[in-house]
Amino acid sequence: MAGIKTPIQEGNTQQALQPIGRRPVETQPAPLRALLVGVELDSEPSIWSVDDSLDELSQLAGSVGFDVVGAVRQRMRTAHPATFVGRGKVEQIREMTTEQRGDLVIFDNELSPSQQRNLEETLKRPVIDRSQVILDVFAQRARTKEGRLQVQLAAQEYMLPRLAGAWTHLSRQYGRGETRGGPGETQLEIDRRHARERIADLKRQIERVREQRQVHRNNRREHGLRVATLVGYTNAGKSTLFNTLVNAGVSAQNRPFDTLDPTTRRLTLPSGHAILLSDTVGFIQKLPVTLVAAFRATLEELSEADILIHIFDITHPCGFEQSQEVERTLASLGVADKPRVTALTKVDRLPGVNNYEDVFIGELETALQEMTNHYANAVPVSAVQRWGLDRLREVLESTLEAISK
Repeated sequence: MAGIKTPIQEGNTQQALQPIGRRPVETQPAPLRALLVGVELDSEPSIWSVDDSLDELSQLAGSVGFDVVGAVRQRMRTAHPATFVGRGKVEQIREMTTEQRGDLVIFDNELSPSQQRNLEETLKRPVIDRSQVILDVFAQRARTKEGRLQVQLAAQEYMLPRLAGAWTHLSRQYGRGETRGGPGETQLEIDRRHARERIADLKRQIERVREQRQVHRNNRREHGLRVATLVGYTNAGKSTLFNTLVNAGVSAQNRPFDTLDPTTRRLTLPSGHAILLSDTVGFIQKLPVTLVAAFRATLEELSEADILIHIFDITHPCGFEQSQEVERTLASLGVADKPRVTALTKVDRLPGVNNYEDVFIGELETALQEMTNHYANAVPVSAVQRWGLDRLREVLESTLEAISK
């Protein structure tokens, strides 16, 4: 075997008589080295700082296997129409990617197809944006046929306007006189037609999924079951709480978008009555529009819910910004006025907290009181320690009773 010395090659004839158990070593390709670029635009104010947003992008990039080797930041009045950032910053990015041996550049802001092509021509490296990274994360997490269909649709719609860049090397016209066109132009149109056909087919399949989901929802209504749906920022602890409340056994790893496919289970309330509890995909800032549209069949669970349980990670340094992003996304989906209960999760991780009673002492009690005043029906909980779950069920039931009157 090439690259592995046998006992004979080592000069050990005695050992050479024994079976050789050594096998070729399978080596994994080195992860692609990525440079991040974050731009703060005065024309598009955000509650997120550029550093916090880049930290989140770094986590997303790492979750799909990229090795982040550095970051570039810039504040601008408006984005440059050709390259998003200015000429000087493009040169700085080029120099940094060379110094850090970067394989690609990831922009935290969404790039237009022309900006992406122009940057790639200058930097001589692939350039992607946050939207594509999120799509890659979703592609890795999709487990069911429904989830894969929705991710494929979002990816196709994202890539359709970017197909032209793949054929610029063939797009020159050739010939004499009135001869026009070329192989690149023809291939581009073929690819676009195939992409549109694929998008249409995916939409038909997802529409069938939507119809099936509507049948299930109608059955629930016929049986008089109320529905509560968990919502929250990605990685806020939705699935962990869901598992603890209903013993669902869904994946709840500490990584972005670990749960894509909605799951519904029965939850028994203190009175003995049962409701249905659903876990859904988490939200994130700058969520691609194509992704929201593709997951319409899944997100319709929110519009059919009687009540939403907002999962708020009380320990996250950007918890307030995350909650505001959840509210913005709910508003864009037309469900911001749904009755709400707020679960303030991970209270066991707060400093100085050894038991549930510690949460209601001293400065923590004051901070939690402010949270309770700001968020609807807020209940401090810990899914891991099973703290506050009875209180959460009580508040959920009383809120459902109030909206039934």
